[in-house]
Amino acid sequence: MCAATPQARKSLMTSPKTVLITGTSSGIGLAAAIGTARAGWLTVATMRDTGKAEALREAAAEAGVTNRIQVKRLDVTDAAGVTACLDEVVAEHGRLDALVNNAGAAQVGTIEQSSVDDVRAAMEVNFFGVVAATRAALPHLRASKGRVITVSSVGGVVGQPFNEAYCAAKFAVEGFMQSLAPVAATVGVDVTVIEPGAVASEFVANLGLDVPALIAAAGPYGQALEAYITRTQQSFSNAQTPAEAAAPIIEALTVAQPPFRIQTSQWARDFVATSLADSDGSAVQNLTGGWVR
Repeated sequence: MCAATPQARKSLMTSPKTVLITGTSSGIGLAAAIGTARAGWLTVATMRDTGKAEALREAAAEAGVTNRIQVKRLDVTDAAGVTACLDEVVAEHGRLDALVNNAGAAQVGTIEQSSVDDVRAAMEVNFFGVVAATRAALPHLRASKGRVITVSSVGGVVGQPFNEAYCAAKFAVEGFMQSLAPVAATVGVDVTVIEPGAVASEFVANLGLDVPALIAAAGPYGQALEAYITRTQQSFSNAQTPAEAAAPIIEALTVAQPPFRIQTSQWARDFVATSLADSDGSAVQNLTGGWVR
């Protein structure tokens, strides 16, 4: 699969660079698709339900980049479908220069009141979807000396109350990518993770939480959950826009040698640093413990 045909090699030299982005129906993914197209990339914008592509198409028309965006259906939890989609993109465009793993889903709750299936579902989208897409893309990225950019989260470095499943998945993503990065580099593929903090996007709105009902059903965790939700709502009042959070993705795609880890704001850098310098874990516990009291 990694050996390019003469026709494909010619296409690699003459066609625009191609990037595939997952989860582009809204939020960071949509903004990244517009940003990469503006930067001159042929952008394959994928989403689980292409019936939700209208916002992307409208944004592309407004930005004047409709001719550089191709919408495709992709469910990252379908490994066979992921491989078929990546192969199709290379067959159509002759190359794949970058993969942006962005698709994800939040999951709010604590383990005593969540099912194991809830946790598995969060892992399927947020972790195994990343694994499947990366695995399928790597043969093509080796051929182009390309890049894997993965949207992680500050929640992949700092565990946060009532985000056990989500943070577990993002921690797994960070460990997977940090382990992969030096290996991928030996075959010419750069690996980067992007760590946003709070982002004003439909990712949060799509949770569809009935907050009073959630608190009422939380039993012994009700008071802690109410404190956490209050704090979270306040933090999102100063959230980045999706375009601001997506800007480092474009940077990671275009700089000569991207770093492994990029935070999307000074707040995110400071927050992540709390954990990265916390050898005994007390700094994080003291910080996040205040969110639930």
